[in-house]
Amino acid sequence: MPLYPDFERIYPTDALPEGPGRWLPFRGHNLLIQAEGAPGVLLDDTSEVREVLASSPSLPLGRREGMLYRTCELPPDAAFPPGWRAVDIRTLYGMVTEPEWQIAGYASQILHWQRTSRFCPICGGPMEPMQREWMRRCIPCSHDRYPMVSPAVLALVHDGGDRILLAHKPGWGDRYSILAGFVLPGESLEECVQREVEEEVGVQVSDLVYRGSQPWPFPHQLMIGFTARYTGGEIRLDEEELDRAAWFDVRALPPLPAPLSLSRQLIDAWSNERLKSS
Repeated sequence: MPLYPDFERIYPTDALPEGPGRWLPFRGHNLLIQAEGAPGVLLDDTSEVREVLASSPSLPLGRREGMLYRTCELPPDAAFPPGWRAVDIRTLYGMVTEPEWQIAGYASQILHWQRTSRFCPICGGPMEPMQREWMRRCIPCSHDRYPMVSPAVLALVHDGGDRILLAHKPGWGDRYSILAGFVLPGESLEECVQREVEEEVGVQVSDLVYRGSQPWPFPHQLMIGFTARYTGGEIRLDEEELDRAAWFDVRALPPLPAPLSLSRQLIDAWSNERLKSS
């Protein structure tokens, strides 16, 4: 479920609208949420919540369905009330609505950018406070810096029939997934798919079809998903990236990524299409 157009983004220089609100305070990489009552409830904008967060500068994020969302970052060792608990973004999935999960991911990326853009990467000078559209400017050299977004492709490779090529990385337990990789400078998305597939498993593909995209706040990727048909080659692993890869029949798939990921959503969509047609 996309945020746009229901989510109206708000920037630091915008006037804040009146009305109810919710907070997304982070301590390190964990979001603080309500521990009691309905599971996974974000913190409502109450006087008690504001008092706890008063020492942490807040950033407005936007408004959805009349609700204003704000975020802030607490020190890693900051104490919080017993009625709160800390969860990471992956754990949060399924505990709140999907739009609120996406807003939490947006918040984590903005805070990551705030944390990593205090000084200019060109001259090392201090950056001005945040401007409209999440931009900072270096005071000495006027270099502008925006939040980083790193595009990466996901490639679901199939044989044109009922088999899919899945790979395994060390540390994944028994879980397999589709192939993925970051886009290089000077490279189109389609070129990236073909290069990554050949580099990681040694096979060639064609008939690329775009299937969707997903912001992935770990910390600032944009995942772009494709299906691609196998056209030739034998599996040959890039052993620095993978330790296993194999063809699997749609009726005998191994353990897969969590449902929150676009990779799993691509696998599920392809599986459903094949099972319906068989």
